[in-house]
Amino acid sequence: MSQLFSPLALGPLSLTNRIVVAPMCQYSSIDGEATDWHVQHWSNLALSGAGLVIVEATAVEPRGRISWADLGLYDDATEAAFAKALATVRRWSPARMGVQLAHAGRKASTLKPWEAGGGPIPAGDARAWTTRAPSALPYAESDPLPEAIDDAGIEQIVQAFVDSATRAVRLGLDLIEIHAAHGYLLHQFLSPLSNRRSDAYGGSLENRMRLVLEVFDAVKAVLPESIALGIRISATDWVEGGWDLEQSLVLAKALDARGCHFIHVSSGGLHPAQKIAAGPGYQLPFAEAIRREVAMPVIAVGMITEPRQAEAVLVDGQADAVALARAMLFEPRWPWRAAAELGAQVASPPQYLRCAPHGQSKLLQLATGSAG
Repeated sequence: MSQLFSPLALGPLSLTNRIVVAPMCQYSSIDGEATDWHVQHWSNLALSGAGLVIVEATAVEPRGRISWADLGLYDDATEAAFAKALATVRRWSPARMGVQLAHAGRKASTLKPWEAGGGPIPAGDARAWTTRAPSALPYAESDPLPEAIDDAGIEQIVQAFVDSATRAVRLGLDLIEIHAAHGYLLHQFLSPLSNRRSDAYGGSLENRMRLVLEVFDAVKAVLPESIALGIRISATDWVEGGWDLEQSLVLAKALDARGCHFIHVSSGGLHPAQKIAAGPGYQLPFAEAIRREVAMPVIAVGMITEPRQAEAVLVDGQADAVALARAMLFEPRWPWRAAAELGAQVASPPQYLRCAPHGQSKLLQLATGSAG
């Protein structure tokens, strides 16, 4: 039996297989609100056969958006737009749906990647806002200087995550992933390269982990037991003197002890000096190392693009699930191909059952009495 198509429990959430669609920013919102683009995009991914779809980095406050066109879940308008889009998706798909709650910190207030080359919104542009960070240090030397967050600001950030999580509960989502990776705010607090504070949130590893753990505890406290709660981290900054695997292991153990339901292991994104040794499965050693130290399931991600490669990750014990991002954009029915190659079956709507190549021909015969 294929491991990739075996069931997996993320805390209270049962998945039919171990394929996860990783969060991917779409830069297609209006004032933080989901649009028709999200309806078709989410629907496409939700009909892919993946066990879980995690919606893109979704800001917990307007200042937490990466770009001016990023998705949010921070007021009644953004919640209503999200609910409308999600309802359309769920009308046709049984897929498990989650959301990644995020705050961009000093990497906020940017243009779309394809808009004038991306980067910070130019000074004087009405769409720009002042970013916030653990310390008044920009991501790149040419970026605007962020404001250092004070104690009241930290309390507000924690509450913003709680409020967005509460909205996610009302939306009926199955899972929440806290974004503490890729150089965004929670990652900025973790790394000594971006956190130069001298208070209880800076300096020692214990202090730098404090905000991440406070956010996790506060969100967990408002979630019903039926909703899975996990986290995405960057296991290393890929920069000397920055956040690394050793520190990630300490954080992972602390989260595991708190009842975290899964950890999604990525890397990088904090500093422009990063030197990433990219290649097929290049982040798997980080996931494998963390998996050896925790009880919760580990999701691996990063240039996992072929079905047999994904199967090997699970068979070899490097992770409990695999996440795909750009590979799913290129090939939205990737799980169908994987099922065909690995001799498995994948769920699909009855309208698609006549498509034998993805392993549903037997189901079609049962449903219709023929193979026509």
